[in-house]
Amino acid sequence: METPKLNLDKLKAVKVLGKGAMGTVFLVQDTTTTTTTVATATTTLIALKVFDKTLTHTHHHADRRARWEIQVLSHLSHPFLPSLLGTFESDQFLAWALPYCPGGDLHHLRHQQTDHVFSPTVIKFYLAEILCALDHLHSMGIAYRDLKPENILINCSGHVTLTDFDLSRNLSQDTKPIVTLHNDDSYLKPNSPKLFRVKHSRWTQQVKEKKAKSARVNPVTRRKSGERSNSFVGTEEYVSPEVVSGEGHEFAVDWWALGVLSYEMLYGTTPFKGKNRKETYRNVLYKEPVFLGKKTALTDLIERLLEKDPVKRLGYVRGGSEIKEHEFFKGVKWDLLTEVVRPPFIPSRDADVDGVGEDIRDYFQKLKSPPLSSPESQNVSFAEF
Repeated sequence: METPKLNLDKLKAVKVLGKGAMGTVFLVQDTTTTTTTVATATTTLIALKVFDKTLTHTHHHADRRARWEIQVLSHLSHPFLPSLLGTFESDQFLAWALPYCPGGDLHHLRHQQTDHVFSPTVIKFYLAEILCALDHLHSMGIAYRDLKPENILINCSGHVTLTDFDLSRNLSQDTKPIVTLHNDDSYLKPNSPKLFRVKHSRWTQQVKEKKAKSARVNPVTRRKSGERSNSFVGTEEYVSPEVVSGEGHEFAVDWWALGVLSYEMLYGTTPFKGKNRKETYRNVLYKEPVFLGKKTALTDLIERLLEKDPVKRLGYVRGGSEIKEHEFFKGVKWDLLTEVVRPPFIPSRDADVDGVGEDIRDYFQKLKSPPLSSPESQNVSFAEF
């Protein structure tokens, strides 16, 4: 099904939800009642990511990542992954709309808890849904590569939604039929080639001899081979040993990140954080995670996910299904996760909307305008955001 086209003139920015390398994310409201752009959304409020092509010094790189994210989003269909509601492109802007998640992200939610940690029961709920989302991405041949609390949103019903796919990567795999995305800039252009191709191959298991780990903690560049990627991506406290060492990585990087996330949800801190980036990377390579108290099913899960050798890491052989069989998830009804009507946290449905908001073009124009001399005037418009 073709992605609906957005009318930027009909979308008014209510507030800024966030800013980053990929542009600005707005909470927007459609000022029309007949538009089909948000007809599939549960509310007139949507999240709009806007990339201003004229504001960045790394235009080509950022533009390529933005188009890749849109391409991935356009083919997602899963309850714990976002759906693409519409796109817009002009000489200045590239924008795409997603369902608004009023519960914020998992990082913010954790800091609202007593002692800034979650109970094992709550951890099980969120991990189960995140695991399902990652497993679905892997079945499409996509390594997510940017799992962290800030990228896990809580939607209006209290379930999770993974966000930000600009660092994801298409990797082929020999163990099952895959769907391959063409990673190029042709999306949103006329006569785009078919995005998917299905590749079948016999089941094979290849275990390569591991090279001795280098004492260096900075990433090194090695020639890409087989089904691995040598890109150095990810948040430093969540990055896996194979990424740090530059030995090439595959889908197991997401299971490592799931282990780091589990540890942070349980203890309120990540397991390998050092005084600086160099020390953090050294800890990732050589330090073992520290657990408090007696061993539990949860700490055993974390320990097996944080196996430094990806070949020995839980999930390497059979993916998400292997992790689902762990004792920690005993009793989870995987097919009924979406039917849970009382998740640990259900956000308020009362959105903070004051008026119809501001024109998005005006917002970016003001960023380019010289500052006003009057202190009072400088606080006009989006200053509260």
